[in-house]
Amino acid sequence: MRVLVVMNFGADPATPQRGRWVIDQVDALREGGLEVDLFSFRPGKDQYLPATRKIRQILKRSHYDLVHAHYGLAGWCAQLAGADPLVVTFHGTDVRHRVVGRMSRALTRKIALVAGASKALFEEEAGRPGLPLPEGRSAVLPCGADLARFAPLDRGDAKRELGLDSGVRYLFFPADPERAEKRFDRAREVAERSGAKLLTGGGIEPEKMPLWMNAAHAVLVTSEYEGFGLACLEALACDVPVLSTPVGIAPHALRGLERSLCLDFDPEAWSDFASSLLSQPDPRTEGRPRAEALSARRMADRVALAYRDVLFEGGELALSNSANSGGARVSGGDLGNDWVN
Repeated sequence: MRVLVVMNFGADPATPQRGRWVIDQVDALREGGLEVDLFSFRPGKDQYLPATRKIRQILKRSHYDLVHAHYGLAGWCAQLAGADPLVVTFHGTDVRHRVVGRMSRALTRKIALVAGASKALFEEEAGRPGLPLPEGRSAVLPCGADLARFAPLDRGDAKRELGLDSGVRYLFFPADPERAEKRFDRAREVAERSGAKLLTGGGIEPEKMPLWMNAAHAVLVTSEYEGFGLACLEALACDVPVLSTPVGIAPHALRGLERSLCLDFDPEAWSDFASSLLSQPDPRTEGRPRAEALSARRMADRVALAYRDVLFEGGELALSNSANSGGARVSGGDLGNDWVN
């Protein structure tokens, strides 16, 4: 099977981590035996027309069994370029955005498979509609955590490699502080109340991200919303405690897990929990088995199965349990099935 993957949020010097989750999925698909080409273009209004022309050229020059676009606007470029059949995975901002959300919902009428990075994207949130659930044409297809990169490391060694003070207690906010929906202000308040120094993401090289997570006593996910919330799984893959609002994968991944918290943001409760972790020399949580259930490798297997259904079921996809589930009948382990079905 030969597949063209399209995305419009590739990395740049300011955001080297951006889009890495798609690259990880592409790598896992290739490891699984699929022939996958990746076309990535920069975000920006002036990029969509040139990207559409380029995709059209690629499709004329080479034969692909299927095109898989990530994010709604990249999906529109692929659709206008003539991609058929077309699978689009929607990741969150392309569904919740006031303008782009309408465009994403319109696109769902024109494609072979409507995929969400989570079940939540098929549901209303804060008065904004989710993705429609076209019968037989919907699935939940997360990207998953790369367990080869994210693994437990000695906290002291991680600090030394990053040049951090071995005697300072750190909390890590893994997102770009400038992204309003990530609520950096909340993370800053927790750090100030608990007496920790706050480390922030946004410009970290992908290969360095596991070091930053392992150097911290805990990872803070303070977001208003998450399409999936891969940072939570990546931290768990390192056995690093996570404090998260109940967004994306967090309510499922953190359920019943010692030394981790999933709770609506409350400054006092979050700060008290963080302080309890900071008082320990090396707090760890048994998170890796949770991350393994939704690894990049296992989620790539799920995506490959979705591709086969699109190509060989003639439009009668075996992907949805019901019109209300937004899920797929694909084995993913206990946590995986709880999340994606």
